[in-house]
Amino acid sequence: MEYTIFFTVTFLLYLASTVLYPIAVIFKSERIGGYARLTTLFGFISHTIALILRGLASGHHPIANLYESMSFFAWTIILIYLVLDHKYRLMVLGAFVIPLSFLVVALTSLLPGKIKPLLPALDSYWLGFHTTFSFLAYAAFAIAFVSGLMYLIQERQLKSKRLGGFYSRLPSLETIDSLGYKSIALGFPLLTLGILTGAIWAQSAWGRYWGWDPKETWALITWLVYAAYLLIRRTAGWQGKKAAYLSIIGFLGVVFTYLGLNLLAKGLHVY
Repeated sequence: MEYTIFFTVTFLLYLASTVLYPIAVIFKSERIGGYARLTTLFGFISHTIALILRGLASGHHPIANLYESMSFFAWTIILIYLVLDHKYRLMVLGAFVIPLSFLVVALTSLLPGKIKPLLPALDSYWLGFHTTFSFLAYAAFAIAFVSGLMYLIQERQLKSKRLGGFYSRLPSLETIDSLGYKSIALGFPLLTLGILTGAIWAQSAWGRYWGWDPKETWALITWLVYAAYLLIRRTAGWQGKKAAYLSIIGFLGVVFTYLGLNLLAKGLHVY
């Protein structure tokens, strides 16, 4: 099918970006960085076409099973990255984010991609709203996770007074901290909308807004972690290392909610 061709092209372009970004950072080459940005942009365009064709072929929003949702998750990560890269122009951010997205695409390629009819509960236009808001939030939290890792690396180098190669290639601690905060500030309202639209969808599909299904419960826990991050930062001035650790913990909660429960739990939301 046509969408598989574009998915393969996407895979190769993201692979190229995954290789080019670290090279650009290591050699501080804006030229190679430009190539990395171009391959990422072309990969995103190819990925967008693949998702559209997949949606047309299946007749529904292409996010109804694990294969589709992981592909969509990788797409949202690149989307959020491109928006932030346009504002911050941090080449090193791509060296962290693009490999993460490529890993998701690579794992997606290992899954069965056969199109199957929608389950009756999924056959709702609320599916598109709920999943789109949720995965955009997850993507923003992925950027915050990467920012947290960069902060800890940079802070460790400064504290040890042994300034390695990363020191001159990573932005200042203030810039990294701001990036992480703004990513969570973007992701939190999106996650809130994802949970609210999910509750409306649950009412139409199962006759109740909330049922303490494992994914519903862990989605709420994740929401509370990020709510605590924003509240403590605003009221107690939490920044820097503590904020970086909390952003990492929050994203681990995202990964567990999205993927871990598919392996460990049974429920209405398990693929």
